[in-house]
Amino acid sequence: MNQTKVFANRTPAALLATLLGGVALSGCGGSDPQINQLPVGANPLARVAYRATVVGTGSTAATQDLLTGGLGKSGLVNTAATPVYANPLAPTVDELRRNALQSNYRGLVDNSVKGGFGLLFGPNIDLAGNSTLGEGLVPGVEYTGTLDDGTGRKNVAMAIQIPDSFNVNAPCIVLAPSSGSRGVYGAIATAGEWGLKRGCAVALTDAGKGVGVYDPSDDSVNRFDGTRATRSVAGALTQFAANLSDAARAVFSQAFPNRLALKHAHSQINPEKDWGTDTLAAARYALYALNEEYADALGNGKGVRFTAANTVIIAASVSNGGAAVLRAAEQDTAGIIGGVVAFEPSAQPNTTAGYGVQFAGAAVVGYGKSLADYFTLANLYQPCAALATSATMAEVSVFNYMSLTGMNPRAANRCAALAAKGLVAGATTAEQSADALLKLRAYGFTADNDVMHNAMYALGNAPIIAAMYTNAYGRFSVADNLCGVSLAAVDATGSPVAVGAAAKAATYAIGNGTANGSPATVVYNDSVGGAKSWPLAVSPSSGKADFALDSALCQRALVTGVDSISGASLGAATVPTKAQSDAVRAGIAEVLLNGNLRGKPTIMVAGRSDALLPVNNSERAYTAWNHLVEGANSKLRYIEVTNAQHFDSFIPFSGFDTRYVPLHAYFTQAMNAMYAHLTSGAALPPSQVVRTTARGGVPGAAPAITALNVPAIAAAPAAADAIGFSGNAVAIPQ
Repeated sequence: MNQTKVFANRTPAALLATLLGGVALSGCGGSDPQINQLPVGANPLARVAYRATVVGTGSTAATQDLLTGGLGKSGLVNTAATPVYANPLAPTVDELRRNALQSNYRGLVDNSVKGGFGLLFGPNIDLAGNSTLGEGLVPGVEYTGTLDDGTGRKNVAMAIQIPDSFNVNAPCIVLAPSSGSRGVYGAIATAGEWGLKRGCAVALTDAGKGVGVYDPSDDSVNRFDGTRATRSVAGALTQFAANLSDAARAVFSQAFPNRLALKHAHSQINPEKDWGTDTLAAARYALYALNEEYADALGNGKGVRFTAANTVIIAASVSNGGAAVLRAAEQDTAGIIGGVVAFEPSAQPNTTAGYGVQFAGAAVVGYGKSLADYFTLANLYQPCAALATSATMAEVSVFNYMSLTGMNPRAANRCAALAAKGLVAGATTAEQSADALLKLRAYGFTADNDVMHNAMYALGNAPIIAAMYTNAYGRFSVADNLCGVSLAAVDATGSPVAVGAAAKAATYAIGNGTANGSPATVVYNDSVGGAKSWPLAVSPSSGKADFALDSALCQRALVTGVDSISGASLGAATVPTKAQSDAVRAGIAEVLLNGNLRGKPTIMVAGRSDALLPVNNSERAYTAWNHLVEGANSKLRYIEVTNAQHFDSFIPFSGFDTRYVPLHAYFTQAMNAMYAHLTSGAALPPSQVVRTTARGGVPGAAPAITALNVPAIAAAPAAADAIGFSGNAVAIPQ
């Protein structure tokens, strides 16, 4: 069975006494001989030994491992069932952990055999690309803990995984902040897997995001271990609770029944500003845990055997996790991080001045815009643009809301409403959609993104990000209903309903921290006839079902500071108000990157077809910005992969399978290259375009991927593939 040492529900002094054998300590310093000390702000929860002796998917939790929750490769592949709970209304900690590991794997990689899982990558594939690891279970110990700033509201989750294969004579740590808004295991399939296979400790953290679903109706929360309780019962183990008094909560719940709050959106601390420092804090906690495991006894505690100076430390993750590792590198004044691997990061430069982006020899007009800027613009134009001829992806029919078959009429309504407000030109839907697509291209989206607009809006990415991030940046409460938007579970008509008891109990395992419907969905409170989910909402200004255009206009104004139709400055009586916009724009300013990686070797990888975080606004722009800021001191390498987009988990879908290759196929290559550079001085691969070959074939039945579809990153790319600079502009070959 799993061996657990629990530290929960104790005072910080008692926790330290338990962990350090009763030695009273303060601060983080210490004279020689050094005593291992808990980093400031870290609160340990438990140390669990996962022995990895059983693989199973039954109703009771099997003995687990660090990587797969005891499921192994066979339990992660797309044909494997989701393990059931012995009691769906009260899943155990082990059951929730197991299912969270499975869902995070499935959310990040293509787990189909034809797409490469178990063949090119996966728990059974070693770091040389060979299928030698069986089920891929990794035994070891896991330290869980939290990080708080003293307010009791920050509540960052950390999990330090130390595999039994850890080599004390060649110590290494992989810092793995979660992607997206995911919980603490949100990087397990990427940086976590690589690190555990290498025998490194892995420092996982949700960086202040994570699955914290708060229900105002009963004041219930997720504990850090995933189980649910009322806020008063959960106490210090509360993952997140809205900052509402009981009286305010009662008023809100009566006026807006069945609404929910999410940690990332409603914590009122703008967690993104701390993604870097939270990642660095996880590194310190990892060093502490390693010393607890392996250092010699010193007095009643342990000494200090491992430090950043004698341990290889790589910060690596994808998407928002990629943004976190870039931010951590920029903020690493102590020299903790040795190297960085950032996959498809949300890399937001804090300026567009002084540098540029060129593609195929021509200057790109739109680049380097903030995430909130291009997402709120996409939220306006994407559903209309997706009707344009070049944006057709008719094969996709699996999404809940939109293959642009069932949603075509509402998309046409959005086009007509935009035209009526003077925001697109044209008298017909075809003309209006073509103009909307041009507006997206002028804002940094590319022709490679065209067919992705359909799916991006179908899954609600723009409505979700526009709602969540404006709330987060402006530090708004769930009770503020910013731009008339709230979050709730909905029924088939789009009306808010109470979350099912079993669904709420399982939120830790099935949720990804966003309003993607598990269990929360974006709801427009001001829809004509009553509150409706964004796909079914009727805007008051148009009187039509147009995907809540009025809320999208409001969210856009929050970012720009002007009315989205007239261009007039916002004021005290406008919707939104100037004060609300000022708060959002101040929050955006807190999260932009300065471009200074402090000379750290860095590999940044992106898919050219990424329509979620378009490369002109993210990786290409950041590469140019870093070149301007660091000059000859820069050690950044940028790899751009053709026929790759943001969501590898979409690839099994019809139309994706024929068009796109998994970007994850390059993760191990990048990590291997960075590790070799840091340990043996091997040269990093030059910046380049990697030209892949799509699988083609029949949509929904594409042939199995092979290594020929995803050629390796070249040690010496051909001149036609080399990424370089033209003055201060990054030059990307076609």
